[in-house]
Amino acid sequence: MHKLLRQVRFNIDPFAVEQTSGCNSLAGRPCGRGLAFYLALWVELAGRVDVNTGFVINVMDIDDIVTNTAVGLIADDIQTAWRNKKNITIEQLADMLRCVWHKLADNLPAGRLCSLALEMNPARKIKIDSEFAGMMYYSEKFEFAASHKLWNDRFDEQWNFEKFGKCANPAGHGHNYTLEVTISRHSGPFDIGRFEQVIDENFIDAVDHKNLNQDVEGFSDKIPTVENIAELAWNRLQGKFPNAQLHEVAIWETDKTCCRYKKDK
Repeated sequence: MHKLLRQVRFNIDPFAVEQTSGCNSLAGRPCGRGLAFYLALWVELAGRVDVNTGFVINVMDIDDIVTNTAVGLIADDIQTAWRNKKNITIEQLADMLRCVWHKLADNLPAGRLCSLALEMNPARKIKIDSEFAGMMYYSEKFEFAASHKLWNDRFDEQWNFEKFGKCANPAGHGHNYTLEVTISRHSGPFDIGRFEQVIDENFIDAVDHKNLNQDVEGFSDKIPTVENIAELAWNRLQGKFPNAQLHEVAIWETDKTCCRYKKDK
């Protein structure tokens, strides 16, 4: 069984009577006439590969179906809220995704819909994995800068340089890290500002612009690899979110290296 993930980008102009279709899928279709909400819908499908085409489903078909069914529904909700001067809450976005799920499930010619995620901006995303389940997942990214040295004092210098290479540099080295935190929740009020504050106070403040080996409690007996930083983030954030459960944390050390972590039950 294969899983295929496709991102469909689009812009919703809250002022327009009709959305402008556009011709650039990289920038998003519809394209918006001027100021518009840029959004991206991630569609995950599971299915068997067609031996004649090599596809689970042609991604162009996904683009067309999303554009013709889901985008209009999302545009209507945004424009209605805009006209009535009302905010769209996280809970309402989850309900919107469930309606989109129903539309897509009826129109996709192949594959089983596994999840839908709405990327609201480069740092925030909301995801559901069922049309009917009350559970939703909210993710947000945070940046921090820190230095570390990969070194194990139990072994000699030769062993450390063989294992860690230039990352064993005696003076250490730095990274611009990205943390992504995903929570799961059923219902109840959700305050993004408070969510960010919890992460800032419990993790970012402890690691940002710090020497991880020397300044951060938890690395006195652990090497601050990306794997161990992810586990530290989990341990510092678990149980801290009202009305939500910590689902997963991810740490990007570079754009090529990432570790995702959630504690086994």
